[in-house]
Amino acid sequence: MKHMFYFKFKKMKRLFVVIPAVLLALFLLNSFVLKEKKAGEKTTKGAKSGPVTIIFRSTDGGQTWQDISKGLPEKLQREGVWRDGLFANDSGLYLRAGNGIYHNEPNSTTSFWTKEIFPGNQRNIAPGRNGIFAYDFRGQFLEKINGKNNWSSMYTNFQEQAVRINRTIDWMYTNYKEKQVSSVFETTGGTVFVGSNNAVYKSTNSGKTWKYVHVGGWVMKMVESNGVLLAASSQGILRSTDNGENWDRVISEGGAGIAVERIDGGFAAIVYNTITQTNSVHISLDSGKTWNDIGEGLQPSWSSLLMKKIGLLKSSSNIFSIKQMGKYLICGGSDGIFRSSDMGKTWKKLSLPAIENYGFNLSVSGNVMYVIPSKGC
Repeated sequence: MKHMFYFKFKKMKRLFVVIPAVLLALFLLNSFVLKEKKAGEKTTKGAKSGPVTIIFRSTDGGQTWQDISKGLPEKLQREGVWRDGLFANDSGLYLRAGNGIYHNEPNSTTSFWTKEIFPGNQRNIAPGRNGIFAYDFRGQFLEKINGKNNWSSMYTNFQEQAVRINRTIDWMYTNYKEKQVSSVFETTGGTVFVGSNNAVYKSTNSGKTWKYVHVGGWVMKMVESNGVLLAASSQGILRSTDNGENWDRVISEGGAGIAVERIDGGFAAIVYNTITQTNSVHISLDSGKTWNDIGEGLQPSWSSLLMKKIGLLKSSSNIFSIKQMGKYLICGGSDGIFRSSDMGKTWKKLSLPAIENYGFNLSVSGNVMYVIPSKGC
């Protein structure tokens, strides 16, 4: 009996030590969050009113930044940039907003943007082999050929053929008798792929006829390198070596593919891991055959995960985009931009202007990096 009392007393003594320590840790975490929140309020609410901040540009690898928002619609600062409403290539950055398409040349120093009046309501834009595609979720396509001033309707028979060759009944068909369009991609050989909510449609004759390619879920983005196709889908990351006829799943961590990009020697990809509930970053240097996880240095700390779990943070750090710029890999996430000069072995957080946001998306054109603060994930 004496020994049992001593054991219970010893156990209670340990609890008296552990519980205050846990409460102290939670108090310190809460204080840290409140300080960070107040600091953020000072940088935004206390600042003088001036030009809205929509987009930054860096030409020195992220060491310094230039606000190039002047000339863009101010409502973009409130509403954010549409996820598929912009892209960058060797000619610079293209952004769809309001009644126009805005273009920034990488080496422009005075007038940041040139605006072209856009004739349609399509919000999404994508690069094509010979120009720019514009499209919406109902599969209304426009194309502008490089060097020409007019936009032309494209793939006008897409919905008719897509509904006929794929009779899956979903919410889109129930409401519109159409197939939902989530992406469009044209290969260097001229094959066009249209991603949908349950399939990919393929055309090898400029959209005259379409073929249904089953991939088992929606496809949001595709890239190509040396004849190999990679797709971010609801099933993870998919790979094709026969011009999109057949697809194999090469990365799956239980969640969807977030992003795919072409890098020197292969690909980079981001997927959602359902176990850790974070996004993981991978690269392949053999055309997508094998993959290495390079995101260990980008994962949220235990403290941020704990604060998210107990409700002190709305979300923990997560990576949403990855690009290559020269020798650097650049990642954009919910709490900043990160750069690696050793293919993801180590990462350095870049300094950015203090602005209110919920994350950063990025685009690259040659040696120019564009950063867009987002209003949500």
